[in-house]
Amino acid sequence: MTLAAFRQLVVDSVIAAPKAQAANMENADNTNKNPKPRETHVARKYSYKEFMSCQPFNFKGSEGVVGLIRWFERTESVFSCSSCTKYCKVKFATGTLTEEALSWWNSFA
Repeated sequence: MTLAAFRQLVVDSVIAAPKAQAANMENADNTNKNPKPRETHVARKYSYKEFMSCQPFNFKGSEGVVGLIRWFERTESVFSCSSCTKYCKVKFATGTLTEEALSWWNSFA
């Protein structure tokens, strides 16, 4: 095979490839076209164990404003990485309250 023949073979292949791709896309039996809509995934249940594995801060209630802000920030950080529902967020966050903060929370429950 000469260099000119090889070059012509490459040129012909480059020209033929898009045409073959277009023909494949027109083929109704082509499974690569993804004719069916994608299935939506159901959010899996996020467990308290998974929440605690992210090591959220506990809040006693005696840390003051700075401690409260740090607790908020850490808890929000853990939630931003998860897919738990709003109901679980309240339930899990209250699980990190201890001592005075827990007593305060329980007085409203």
